[in-house]
Amino acid sequence: MPAEQLPPAVGRLGPLAARCRRITGAGWFGTLAFALILGNALLLGVETYPGIQERWHSRLKTAEHLFVAAFTVEILLRAGACADRPRSFFRDPWNVFDLAVVLSACLPFAQENATVLRLLRLARVLRAARFLPQLRIVVTAAVKSLPGTLSFLLLGALVLYLYAMTGWVFFAEEDPEHFGSLGRAGLTLFLLMTLDGLGDAVRTGLEISRWSILYFASYVLLSSFVLVNLLIGVVLNSLDEARRAEERAHAAGGRPPEAGAGAGTGAEAGTEAEIRGRIEAARRSLDELERSLTSAGRPP
Repeated sequence: MPAEQLPPAVGRLGPLAARCRRITGAGWFGTLAFALILGNALLLGVETYPGIQERWHSRLKTAEHLFVAAFTVEILLRAGACADRPRSFFRDPWNVFDLAVVLSACLPFAQENATVLRLLRLARVLRAARFLPQLRIVVTAAVKSLPGTLSFLLLGALVLYLYAMTGWVFFAEEDPEHFGSLGRAGLTLFLLMTLDGLGDAVRTGLEISRWSILYFASYVLLSSFVLVNLLIGVVLNSLDEARRAEERAHAAGGRPPEAGAGAGTGAEAGTEAEIRGRIEAARRSLDELERSLTSAGRPP
């Protein structure tokens, strides 16, 4: 939109947004914010020692207030950078997360409850992912994998329930300690999913029946290998999607992707250049064909 068509409020906020963007886009700004997050994490760790907490209580409290003030200034600068386009600030999930973490420390119920306040202060440490590209990709992948993980949990619960009921039917009388009820059988099989105590369980089962080896072998193969590999596949797929989304965000912002963001970036760039070359060659061929058809159709 041309400058003369901009709303008056946006036009007045343009210089402010430009100044804030210069500050937030500077390298020192991200480094300082990351250092503040690490300092806040260090402060939380120091407060766990009773002797230091009693001796330096007032100074630690002052340091906490300074950190809150610094984080507030940071989020205000980030909001100011989007003053001429406010919606873009809330489109970034990291901005929304940062704003929620900073504002949560000012809520009345958080100030009254020390446990809730400590948990909210601990959430500030998660903001370090914003300034580490690889960690940001992992966090995004974890969020993207939640739907697939829920489906995996439902499937795992179904398999666990079926095998627990089967184990209760066959082993409840001879081995009531492990299969005396559905809850005991489920707990036993959940531990076997990690292969913990598998040898003892198989030996006990063989004393009951030689066919029990089929029960334990099928369960271990299904739960510890098939289901776990499915979960790994879901996470890896989400990680690949998060990496591509990060690269698209950098490309949209006119910045190159972070170093090490993906091993296949160079190959993908080469493939894209090759495709563009083919498209350009096809366009030239079509132009030549159009010219030849036009000249052939002219009257003598």
